Amino acid sequence: MYRIKTMNKIAPVGLDRLPADAYAVGDGVENEDGILVRSANMHDMDLPENLLAVARAGAGVNNIPLTTCADQGIVVFNTPGANARSVMELALCGMFLASRDIVGGINWVQTIKGSSDVGKLVEKGKSQFAGTEILGKTLGVVGLGAIGRKVAASAKALGMEIVGYDPYYTAGGEGISVYTDILEMLPLCDYVTIHVPAMDSTKGMFNKDLFASMKDNAVLLNFSRDKLVNDVDLLVA
Repeated sequence: MYRIKTMNKIAPVGLDRLPADAYAVGDGVENEDGILVRSANMHDMDLPENLLAVARAGAGVNNIPLTTCADQGIVVFNTPGANARSVMELALCGMFLASRDIVGGINWVQTIKGSSDVGKLVEKGKSQFAGTEILGKTLGVVGLGAIGRKVAASAKALGMEIVGYDPYYTAGGEGISVYTDILEMLPLCDYVTIHVPAMDSTKGMFNKDLFASMKDNAVLLNFSRDKLVNDVDLLVA
């Protein structure tokens, strides 16, 4: 019987593929042969000698000690695209929240709760949350993998102009104007969405130089990894 340790909550639809007569599965499993992980940090773990494989339920593997696993002959694999639609929907949701200041409107409504003339107050104050349409606006997609391409396709269907940057994307087409220099693309964008993995080469890639090339009122959407953005430079920008 194989012993599978779950480092995070894994959906039953996935665990059901591991029959009980062949696998012992759970977060309390020890001396595991395999690990199922989502976002848990494994870098400080002592990996058992009999560990055969680590499966990442998602795309990014920056939370897994890849070098250690390679040295010990442990196979590491991910599931790119498995959550692509969910992230795409969140990115679009973030774009709408920003374009219409939905959160600001919700917070403002709370300040007039209980007033006897709510209707009049709303009629008078709603214009400050009018926002702007995304139709005809330009969305810059940084990273044209499974998620980035889904975001681009959905935004294109909503009437947006799509530009993209990905040094490894060579397919072309799909309604995306692809740039090889991100500094050439960013000045065109009303919205920028990030969909790249966190690696040494991408950590802090959004820094003061990139922010300086963006439009003053551009919206930055990061539904990828926090380490991709230099927080200090972002606050200054």
